[in-house]
Amino acid sequence: MLQPQCFRNVFTVSHYLLRTLWVILSRFCKQLFLLAFQPTCRPLTPTMSSKITPQYNPAKVEASAQAYWAENNSFAVTEDPAREKFYCLSMFPYPSGHLHMGHVRNYSIGDAISRFQRMQGKNVLQPMGWDAFGLPAENAAMQNKVAPAKWTYGNINYMREQLQRLGYAYDWDREIATCHSDYYRWEQWFFIRLFKQGLVYKKAAEVNWDPVDKTVLANEQVVDGRGWRSGALVERRNIPQWFIKITDFAQELLDDLEKLEGWPEKVRTMQSNWIGRSEGVELDFGVADQTDPTLQTLRVYTTRPDTLFGVTYVAVAPQHPLATLAAESNPELAEFIRTQSNVKVAEAEMATMEKLGMDTGIKAVHPITGQQIPVFVANFVLMSYGSGAVMAVPAHDQRDWEFARKYQLPIKQVIKPATEAAVCDLDTCAFTEKGLLINSGEFDGLDFEAAFAAIEAHLKTAGKGNKTVNFRLRDWGVSRQRYWGAPIPIIYCDKCGAVPVPDADLPVILPEDIEFDESGSPLPKLASFYEVDCPECHGKARRETDTFDTFMESSWYYARYACRDLVDGMLDERANYWLPVDQYIGGIEHAILHLLYARFFHKLMRNTGMLKTDEPFTQLLTQGMVLKDGSKMSKSKGNTVDPLQLIEKYGADTVRMFTMFAAPPDQSLDWSDSGVEGSFRFLKKLWKSTARHSAVELPDFTTVKLSEPQAALRLKTHQTLQKITDDYARRHTFNTAIAASMELLNSVNKFNEGDTDSGDEFVIQEALEIIILALAPIVPHFCHALWLHLGHSEPVIDARWRAVDPAALVQNQVTVVLQVNGKVRAQVDVPRTIDKASLEQLARDHEAIRRYTDTGTVRKVIIVPERLVNFVVTQES
Repeated sequence: MLQPQCFRNVFTVSHYLLRTLWVILSRFCKQLFLLAFQPTCRPLTPTMSSKITPQYNPAKVEASAQAYWAENNSFAVTEDPAREKFYCLSMFPYPSGHLHMGHVRNYSIGDAISRFQRMQGKNVLQPMGWDAFGLPAENAAMQNKVAPAKWTYGNINYMREQLQRLGYAYDWDREIATCHSDYYRWEQWFFIRLFKQGLVYKKAAEVNWDPVDKTVLANEQVVDGRGWRSGALVERRNIPQWFIKITDFAQELLDDLEKLEGWPEKVRTMQSNWIGRSEGVELDFGVADQTDPTLQTLRVYTTRPDTLFGVTYVAVAPQHPLATLAAESNPELAEFIRTQSNVKVAEAEMATMEKLGMDTGIKAVHPITGQQIPVFVANFVLMSYGSGAVMAVPAHDQRDWEFARKYQLPIKQVIKPATEAAVCDLDTCAFTEKGLLINSGEFDGLDFEAAFAAIEAHLKTAGKGNKTVNFRLRDWGVSRQRYWGAPIPIIYCDKCGAVPVPDADLPVILPEDIEFDESGSPLPKLASFYEVDCPECHGKARRETDTFDTFMESSWYYARYACRDLVDGMLDERANYWLPVDQYIGGIEHAILHLLYARFFHKLMRNTGMLKTDEPFTQLLTQGMVLKDGSKMSKSKGNTVDPLQLIEKYGADTVRMFTMFAAPPDQSLDWSDSGVEGSFRFLKKLWKSTARHSAVELPDFTTVKLSEPQAALRLKTHQTLQKITDDYARRHTFNTAIAASMELLNSVNKFNEGDTDSGDEFVIQEALEIIILALAPIVPHFCHALWLHLGHSEPVIDARWRAVDPAALVQNQVTVVLQVNGKVRAQVDVPRTIDKASLEQLARDHEAIRRYTDTGTVRKVIIVPERLVNFVVTQES
């Protein structure tokens, strides 16, 4: 027999079933109403949509999207003067063989910008290529017993496949590799043009020389004075090198930094400091007891002629002619000079290393006082900078002070503080500030500007000096004693000298089928390469066996992309269509050399009539590093992450999304496995939300009356669109664009949880479309599938970015703050159209306000429409 409790349970279950059936029937009836009475809300037919399953399958989705792009050649682009162009370029990689997460982040940023600009209707170029020459290929050749060319080409093929797995929108028809002769041919051709214009010259220059490997080493390849690979003591040698006169463009390179408003200020400052313009005085010290006319004067440059009376010694480089002369009769000095031959040739090293020197016994003569002062050989002076000599003022230069204290040289104060706030204590450090002259004869009491002018005039009258502008920048040494690089197109003839290779004989092809061993470049030993006839006298001659610095290739590759298929010239008019690059992306480590050389090369190409613009890159984005456990990813630390393993597990879009979401692009990204999982969960959530939505055509919203929840969702949708548009177009903060998309999806799902109403499909469809458009530049495969599911016949790559609807941003309600004596006591949502009187009454009636007004006197009410109501209340005593 049923108990009363059982009757209640049966009744409850029956009631629940009836209620559920009623909800289902009501939703069905509303859909019928939607179809019958609102024809603008027409569900899309199956032929206009591509249904997706509820389960997100990254491998299948990405294969399908990439097949579509390949079949339709979706990213090939040609010049179209009728359309606004946008050239987006990420710095091309060295083909080491494997992508790392730094590559993924760099190229994901560039791809997102490119795809967004395409959605703006612009004609977008995004190419890719390979910075293929360089020392790593030679090292790999020795380690793996394989020719550098074979190793490099194999790596290029593998890395191309890796990049294609990630779905980047590259125009692969424009692919270049700098080790191909059809590329470096034009580099050789251009070098010859510069040679004929007098912008190229050859002179001896100091280099780091490994006597075992018989090659020049970069400074970072010298470890504790030894070659990083051979372990041999590195020598500082003077070797003939080819230079390009970048110093002729120093002022223009400096001035044009002002035009680069789209560059980070930090990068512009770094370049300005590297160029290092200064105004100073070039002056001559005499050399006592010298009969050789070439050694009777010692020229120095100083930006502080006001300190001239404080000079207590002169320092020269170990390779200076005076040092060589003194060493002839001083074995101890000769040994010191020899040991300094193992010091790195780098200004940065000079700044931090221990200051060492030795008295030459030679005396310099002060240009004004006639006083004799010692000449020291010092390891902090470079022969390649200026004249290889500096005047030392220990009282007013910290480096000179340290050296003087070490070798017990006089320290003479000639500048005193101009204010009581400045302190001069020469027992603890040099006084380097500008002030007033003392102990300077007739110039005592002058300030810096007056002393500069007066001392310079005195020296000029005496024929011992004059004002000059100097630059820290030095000419660009472009030759390397290495094999894997572009051959320098010069032939040496005993009769005719250095002769450029005739254009008809270009390119000078680098032999690729060679045996590479550990005895240095094979080119000087390869007679079939270096034995040639002189192009002018046809006598026996010898080809240059040095190769170009790899910065030569990377200084103009951006321009060659514009006319990759050109066979009879370096550039054509297509370069003027595409250049300058609108957006350049790369690491901050390239802020000086690569970017400076590229700017210089651009001006050279402009001056030869190939280009019409002054600068190569309009906007520059320097992305941050990818870190793991707080340090930069590196194989030596064992903290690298393999992108391909992540792609296999989560798909390329998840990997791309995480690298874009974890941090702003210009800041370092700290790797997080849980962050990757989080990105994957979000994509699955969005996929599921879209899969359960039945696509409809969007109506003209001006003809549709929306309910309050619908209007609220549409408001959120267009607020999100407004923010994301700014995130992409101006701020490049892709992480916040992703976050805003996540918030909007949450709003859509919350909206779906409520009761349905006529027209819900409109606002849901629109919100989902905005989310997918917003994420399409970041997760393109994923959005390709969802966009088709939402009923669109064209792919999302061809969709236009949506414009914000101002009408959608009009809020029917606003939040008003309620205050008492300026302190917030409550917030209320009120109709936007509420009048002041009604707003004041609503505020007076609020419980949080009455708590104060019931026990006090309202002296004043301040109302700011749509913002706040403030009651000025005094309490009864």
